[in-house]
Amino acid sequence: MSVLPAARHFFRSDEGYEAARRGTVWHQLVPERYPELIVQAVDADDIVAGIRYAKANGHRVSIVSGGHSFAVNHLRDGAVLLDVSRLDHATIDADNGVAVVGPGKGGSLLMADLEAQGLFFPGGHCRGVCLGGYLLQGGYGWNSRVFGPACESVIGLDVITADGEQIHCDADNHADLYWAARGAGPGFFGVVTSFYLKLYPRPAVCGTSLYVYPWDVADEVYTWARSVSAEVDRRVEMQMLATRGLPEMGLDIPAMVCMSPAFADSEAEAEKALAVFGTCPVADRAVIRNPYMQIDLATWYDVVMTHYLGDYRYTADNMWTSASADELLPGIRTILDTMPPHPSHFLWLNWGPSPRRQDMAYSVEDEIYLALYGSWKDAVDDDKYGDWARSNMAAMSHLATGIQLADENLGRRPARFATDEAMDRLDKARDVYDPDGLFNSWMGRL
Repeated sequence: MSVLPAARHFFRSDEGYEAARRGTVWHQLVPERYPELIVQAVDADDIVAGIRYAKANGHRVSIVSGGHSFAVNHLRDGAVLLDVSRLDHATIDADNGVAVVGPGKGGSLLMADLEAQGLFFPGGHCRGVCLGGYLLQGGYGWNSRVFGPACESVIGLDVITADGEQIHCDADNHADLYWAARGAGPGFFGVVTSFYLKLYPRPAVCGTSLYVYPWDVADEVYTWARSVSAEVDRRVEMQMLATRGLPEMGLDIPAMVCMSPAFADSEAEAEKALAVFGTCPVADRAVIRNPYMQIDLATWYDVVMTHYLGDYRYTADNMWTSASADELLPGIRTILDTMPPHPSHFLWLNWGPSPRRQDMAYSVEDEIYLALYGSWKDAVDDDKYGDWARSNMAAMSHLATGIQLADENLGRRPARFATDEAMDRLDKARDVYDPDGLFNSWMGRL
């Protein structure tokens, strides 16, 4: 038996194991999957030791950084789970516009650090999301319609391979591993200990408009949103959230919230970019209507987190699509009719058409992104609500071009998340860097 990591670790029989296992999941729907060993790594040596232990004892390896996978991809029976959330270092080189960060660094914490220095990065929208999983799966975040998915701003990585070797990869070093790291998500075959990030000047202004519509005008609102998708200024994240109630706004009615950040160089530019929301033909039916207001990222995080509550149970599923409103509306009506109570919600995002992307594993996206987040509080309702997200996305899958790994549900609904060419290239790179299949991969794939 090989030497165990010096870090704190828990076998299944150990006191503290279950707390460590559940502590890697941000919500309360913790699946009945049990790693053989959990290693709470604090440095690269702990990771290397964990890998060697797994190989010597016939275990596979999983990795968790922030635990915000809705599907909890990292919990696998019999595996060695490397918890790298304690690798949360961050060094910011403002002069050269580069940050070196650990996988356990919270995205919102990095954003605050950068803001203090007049810098910016397309970090994730939710507090608690750490950069490890977020960057590997693509990274849709703040101002990503301008800067692209965050993985496009990853310029290098420090990785520990299946052999326990510590290597640096970028466009000129281990280029195939660098290619794979930008989009492979939970299928990546290595442990990232540092990400090298390209930084940007902080936009001077963040503004938003706010329109809240009752569900009885859903057909008109979604038809309009689809019709203007190609016209929306890329500085605007045009997103609409439908839910059965908005207690944070004092509304106890089913409603659609159009509240979209716009990052610009001036108030006038932000207000002009957001004017598109006033063109909705049923804008006069909005129960709340505010064409423009200034907002900051700290407030945005507060708003977003009203829909992601740690004391609830969650499932999620999603799809990319270029389908027309007429094609999408029957499925949307069913989604609204069957939606569980708040904070469950349906997200519509106008994403594209997108510019040409870098050559990387992230290779599937489309004009419109639809995502479902089912949530409920009591385990007795698991059967009642647990299949809502999957079943509705499955029913609309004929309209999908693929899914985004951020909200994947691959264990229950395998779907396309990369092109066929990218999947073939990922498999070939895995054969080179992890020929024995040490690292657990996606829970499902096509």
